[in-house]
Amino acid sequence: MYDIVIIGSGPAGYVAAIRAGQLGLKCAIVEKKSIGGMCLNWGCIPSKAMLESVKLYQRIVNDSSRFGIEGIDKKSLNFSWNTALKRALTVVKRLTGGVEFLLKKNGVEIITGEARIVSADSVLVNNQLLKARNILIATGSSSPAIENSTGNLVAEPAELFTEREIPSNIVVRGNEPVAIELAQLFSIMGKKVTLVSETDQIMPKADNYIRTFMANKLKKDKIEILYNTHLQSTDGIWKDGVLNLAGKDISCDLIVNAAKRKGNLINSDIDIDVADGYYVTDNRFETSVKGIFAVGDVNGKSFFAHVGSAQGLNVINHIMGIDEKLDLKKVPMNMYSVPEAAQIGLTEQEASDEGYDYKISEFPLSANGKAQTEGNADGFLRLISDKKFGEVLGVQIVAPNATDMINEAAAYMQLESTVYDIAKTVHTHPTVSEVFMEAGFEAVDQAIHK
Repeated sequence: MYDIVIIGSGPAGYVAAIRAGQLGLKCAIVEKKSIGGMCLNWGCIPSKAMLESVKLYQRIVNDSSRFGIEGIDKKSLNFSWNTALKRALTVVKRLTGGVEFLLKKNGVEIITGEARIVSADSVLVNNQLLKARNILIATGSSSPAIENSTGNLVAEPAELFTEREIPSNIVVRGNEPVAIELAQLFSIMGKKVTLVSETDQIMPKADNYIRTFMANKLKKDKIEILYNTHLQSTDGIWKDGVLNLAGKDISCDLIVNAAKRKGNLINSDIDIDVADGYYVTDNRFETSVKGIFAVGDVNGKSFFAHVGSAQGLNVINHIMGIDEKLDLKKVPMNMYSVPEAAQIGLTEQEASDEGYDYKISEFPLSANGKAQTEGNADGFLRLISDKKFGEVLGVQIVAPNATDMINEAAAYMQLESTVYDIAKTVHTHPTVSEVFMEAGFEAVDQAIHK
């Protein structure tokens, strides 16, 4: 009898498993494909590694002479997808190997195979019945496939980061952060990119200020966005390198599927409530069946790896009798675009809808000394604070390292800090993070360097 059987070894599953092992729980983790799941193997890690490669390429092309580097023949420069991919996959191998080591180190039994839930306390894998006091589903999510009968025209998420020749004209399907990241990845490589959004916007959960900034940035990058456009099948709309969408003929040699994902629901002999393609869970991430939990993408509450990990830890704590609520509004949202974007807490619209008497305090990177020295001064930090008490309600950042900087905001919000606390926090100079202190001063009275 296991204390817990975890199905899926992505960031939600493996973090929960390691923690369970650390606390002395008898734990097994079931993975049908690769330890680390989508994030480590064909999602977060390889995509970020490839983005770092293209960002370096972009800086050499655009900034080398401005930074005093001479002798580079820019006409001979070329970006090699396959060479960059080798580096990315080396990183993947190192990290997945590390996760497997940690699982074994903490006494977690790793079982390879496809799981089936046969009862509230039983999981079947490879004709082996695993009895468990608790079951944790952490199977992630997948983008709905694009129907395609034309060779290698469509690259589904698990297939993109493989050795291949990258053609000149690329269509990216999706409007979530990952779709924007991939659109910019190919655009920086010098490809012509079209982004296809099924709705009238991009980044649906972002503050409108960030959303508008990024839409303008994509336009500046010459990435065309087709709004309210559906792409479920290529049949009848693609021929000889031309895709007809929304009444327009678009040059297209490759379609990258990065559409909003649905939960990877698993086979089950018992009924577990599902809504809109995700397992329904309460605020402890327990499903409609007592003792069966669902964390990460599969419950539809968030599509970020760190959120899945936090949910997994929360479930293990709950099993151990530590009753705590995970406030998802105090967990950052991040996007590895160029520049990066991140936010936490309430958006301005949410603050308004909830009836707060709030104040917006903004400080631009263009007034920050470190950003200027680095040649990356495109961006801003915005604080949303409650006028009555000065409590920080939300933070939005656009900056080259926004996904790192947002963690300072997470600490402030976790401690229910005020703008006065931020203004009093002395930041080292010169650093980009000084924009926090400046925005704090702006909220209290007036920014020093604005």
